[in-house]
Amino acid sequence: MAEVGEATLCCAQCGKPAHLQCPKCVELKLPREGAAFCTQDCFKASWGSHKSVHLKAKLSSLATETSGAASLSDGWLYCLRKGQARTPKLPHFDWAGTLRPYPISKKRVVPVHIDQPDWADDGIPKIEPNSDLQHVVEIKTPELIARMRETCRIAREVLDAAARIIRPGVTTDEIDAVVHEATVAAGAYPSPLNYHFFPKSCCTSVNEVICHGIPDARKLEDGDIVNVDVTVYYKGVHGDLNETFFVGNVDEASQRLVQCTYECLEKAISIVKPGVRFREIGEVINRHASMSGLSVVKSYCGHGIGELFHCAPNIPHYSRNKAVGVMKAGQTFTIEPMINAGVWRDRMWPDGWTAVTADGKRSAQFEHTLLVTEAGVEVLTARLPTSPKVFPWLSS
Repeated sequence: MAEVGEATLCCAQCGKPAHLQCPKCVELKLPREGAAFCTQDCFKASWGSHKSVHLKAKLSSLATETSGAASLSDGWLYCLRKGQARTPKLPHFDWAGTLRPYPISKKRVVPVHIDQPDWADDGIPKIEPNSDLQHVVEIKTPELIARMRETCRIAREVLDAAARIIRPGVTTDEIDAVVHEATVAAGAYPSPLNYHFFPKSCCTSVNEVICHGIPDARKLEDGDIVNVDVTVYYKGVHGDLNETFFVGNVDEASQRLVQCTYECLEKAISIVKPGVRFREIGEVINRHASMSGLSVVKSYCGHGIGELFHCAPNIPHYSRNKAVGVMKAGQTFTIEPMINAGVWRDRMWPDGWTAVTADGKRSAQFEHTLLVTEAGVEVLTARLPTSPKVFPWLSS
């Protein structure tokens, strides 16, 4: 803590005369008002909320740096070949909808003291593809489950941090910056970063993007919907979740799409318990989506998760699927339905990651990491009392 020169400021926590100032605020050259504290105890008590000031300052700086045509000269380029190549020109493609890719920023750095998965340096997972857990559904030990609870809690808090900054004018790269910094601040690694060369720390999927959208320089516009998919790696295990958010004033059709997708996930979770067949999940989701005139994506599925990012079981979200096996206590996996306003089919952008709807209509997704218990299910990435109230149907 730095000392304030004059005792004319009030403590940001209790309102008493303040003599100390947050050192990070001094470093960032932020105004002293709101950064002054009377004691170390008040500083520590306010840290949970005060640290967001630093993120906002960095994001403001980032937005200034990346605005206008000058952004390309500062290392901002379009992504190609699943993240393994870059180009200064917009790729030629028969775009289905109105959305276009924008240049992406340089790869963000993770401090060396943070435990990192085996793809962090060269982009290639080594353990995961050859593991027996690609074919056998693991029953987690109590110790492993305890680590997963802790990791999934961090993942939830990181997604919540991203949700708080979503508004018109914010770029998806700025969302990625918040996800990256919040993850690293918790001592965790952002699992998507360099996973099979994915260039960013989270996925941001806007409007017709179904999944795996790459954060870039495009500013969110009033009326957009955006999914943010977060996975963190902490204490040797992964925690994975995503939510689709409204940007400003969204049309009624998009509101219904997003709410229906949320309901599809909730209805699927409600049947999870020992003895239920994995293939039943798709039946429940497809039934609810079809009743609203929506379609279910078939190309991407939920998955097992734990010490591996992706493993058995495979969880299709559509009906008449051929998923094998039944649920048992101690299993952990994700359910993450992707629901489209139009046809279910998808196309791939030239970047090799971004999956979009074939007809250019909108898509929404929600995801949780789940634990099968003897009594039913535990949602490891469940919303917290502190989670931002962004979904109208949850407050009614």
